[in-house]
Amino acid sequence: MKTDSVTILPPTHALTGKVSPPGSKSITNRALLLAGLAKGTSRLTGALKSDDTRYMAEALRQMGVTVDEPDATTFVVTSTGELKSPAEALFLGNAGTATRFLTAALALGKGRYIVDGDEHMRKRPIKPLVEALQSLGVAIAAPSGCPPVAIDANGAFKKNHVVIDAGLSSQYVSALQMAAACGSEPFTIELAGADIGARGYIDLTLSAMRAFGAKVEQPTPSSWVIQPTGYTATDFHIEPDASAATYLWGAEVLTKGQIDIGTPSDAFTQPDAKAYDVIAQFPNMPAVIDGSQMQDAIPTIAVLAAFNATPVRFVGIENLRVKECDRIRAVSTGLNNIREGLAREEGDDLLVFSDPALAGQSLPAEIDTFADHRIAMSFALAGLKIRDITILDPGCVAKTYPGYWDALASLGVELVRNDPK
Repeated sequence: MKTDSVTILPPTHALTGKVSPPGSKSITNRALLLAGLAKGTSRLTGALKSDDTRYMAEALRQMGVTVDEPDATTFVVTSTGELKSPAEALFLGNAGTATRFLTAALALGKGRYIVDGDEHMRKRPIKPLVEALQSLGVAIAAPSGCPPVAIDANGAFKKNHVVIDAGLSSQYVSALQMAAACGSEPFTIELAGADIGARGYIDLTLSAMRAFGAKVEQPTPSSWVIQPTGYTATDFHIEPDASAATYLWGAEVLTKGQIDIGTPSDAFTQPDAKAYDVIAQFPNMPAVIDGSQMQDAIPTIAVLAAFNATPVRFVGIENLRVKECDRIRAVSTGLNNIREGLAREEGDDLLVFSDPALAGQSLPAEIDTFADHRIAMSFALAGLKIRDITILDPGCVAKTYPGYWDALASLGVELVRNDPK
């Protein structure tokens, strides 16, 4: 069966202009949930409207929360602070934030909840979070270790202390933190071991929680104490998405252009903004890049690495195996489709054998995105320098950046769209 595709025509000019990235997905979905748990009306401005955030908004509506959308970047959320048991399962597509955050929050609800997603979400692990909630006396089950998750909630945790394995994802910790403020007593979250997914996302969570009235202390680097304050409705502004910005930073250095995204790199609070310092070194990026604290930026940097002056090894990226797809495999597959031997997986490391001479060549390649928005957007960068790069299923960018192709076109990039229908 043929799928939609887009072929990028390499521009003959440096890309210059102004592009405003959409709001942060990570912050938008945190703010939506916190607004849904708060009593009163919250106004969220600068928000991202994409598949992931619409799934979260629609789930809140199913549970009795009013979510209005007066314009393209605003949610107005009115809630009693209670997420009522819905008549049907909550379908969250492949939105990891929505799925994990809601799973913990609903454990403090009342009644039965089913949290489910699409075929890709049903392969993404949630077992550590489920086991942590079970240890708190929550009647919760996910037989496959992935969604769907069934929760029979009675409005309380039976304990006020939990130990969570966050090696696979920091979202498990964030989910418990946001839920814990709705409990009846101070609640302690402790890490099992020192490993954690991008720790910077915990800071995003705590910042958003505090904006909605939560009180959180961190007595040690691996533990947090959350007070039972509940949440207070508030007006909250969401900064642009740093992960989306990485594609524009990449396009800028690849074409020696100047793209104004409206926000200085050091003004972002999201972890992926750390990628700017690496991208700015192109074509002399480091020989070894640790991606542990900027995971969503690694596909972008890995495609840039194909044109770097010297090879690049990516380490600390094992968590990329359990994202929307196995991103290590997807990136290596895509690069090797462009030219065999361009990339190699070594355990959970990714080695990219850089070759600046790739630029200007015609290397026909169809890039399988595996329905992953970040693979599509990253490999579009390869098409800025190599002729005949075709991205399959380009519509998957709607997950976090629905206007991505329009943004490239606004900079003068020609796109040939193929719709087989």
